Amino acid sequence: MLRVDSIDQRIISCLMANARSSYAEIGKEVGLSAPAVKRRVDKLLDNGVLRGFTAVVDPEALGWGTEAFVEVHCKGNVAPHDIQHRLEPMAEVSAAYTVSGAADAIVHLRAADIHHLETALERLRAVEIIDRTVSTVVLSRLLDRPLAP
Repeated sequence: MLRVDSIDQRIISCLMANARSSYAEIGKEVGLSAPAVKRRVDKLLDNGVLRGFTAVVDPEALGWGTEAFVEVHCKGNVAPHDIQHRLEPMAEVSAAYTVSGAADAIVHLRAADIHHLETALERLRAVEIIDRTVSTVVLSRLLDRPLAP
């Protein structure tokens, strides 16, 4: 797997912010010429780090290959925006949803490894509005379907 350095990460950030940016625009942001940016983008595409020009990033290539879905049960009646506000600072939270059923929310966590995941879960459980969590670690991805046009 391709090792992604800090310049590659900055290029990826530029593409995620605006996938239509020119190589010259990205080059200005990262301190490279347009041809150097193109070579790096081509390499990222060839190695599967970028899966398309919508800047779909393989999280595992960036070191975030461990994931879990976590049921979040809150103390009392907590508004969705309060849950969102508490989750936003956690870099490991890739998505969060309000749901029907016993849980107040489902959180999708991504981490570098199981130890990192455990640390993220401990921080999640320490949030003052959260009463308890129920975690399910993802073993393998069976289907990851992009939205159809």
